Amino acid sequence: MIQEGSNPFFVCQLETGYVVIGDHQRFKGYTLFLCKQHAKEIHDLPYDFRCQHMLEVVLVEEAVSNVFKPDKMNIESLGNGIEHVHWHYFPRFNGDTPVKGPVWWLPKEEMYNQRYETTTSELEEYKIKIRNELNRLQAKRG
Repeated sequence: MIQEGSNPFFVCQLETGYVVIGDHQRFKGYTLFLCKQHAKEIHDLPYDFRCQHMLEVVLVEEAVSNVFKPDKMNIESLGNGIEHVHWHYFPRFNGDTPVKGPVWWLPKEEMYNQRYETTTSELEEYKIKIRNELNRLQAKRG
């Protein structure tokens, strides 16, 4: 869908991956970074590509953190459901869950509840802010 230009959650393309907004925002600012090259594990990526990808993983983390100002950023690369390198970025705020811990401790019914679906206005706002921040950070680094 990204390559066809039909993914409404697409934020921007970096050298090694695609930045997208999560379709559910139980954690405001939930963002993903999808690797352009297919690999099951990070170490399966070609070395130079892998190094650039890891730099971009951190770049996306910094941009999401700067935009949403969380108390802590959680980043995960899981792949148990989809065996393709991708990253989950969860801006976390003190008290955002009943029990302190990983987001996955919440029941699926809570994580993916319809009330947390991204609205059109939220989606556009988040895309613009993250894209602008990524551009600012890249320009700053030359």
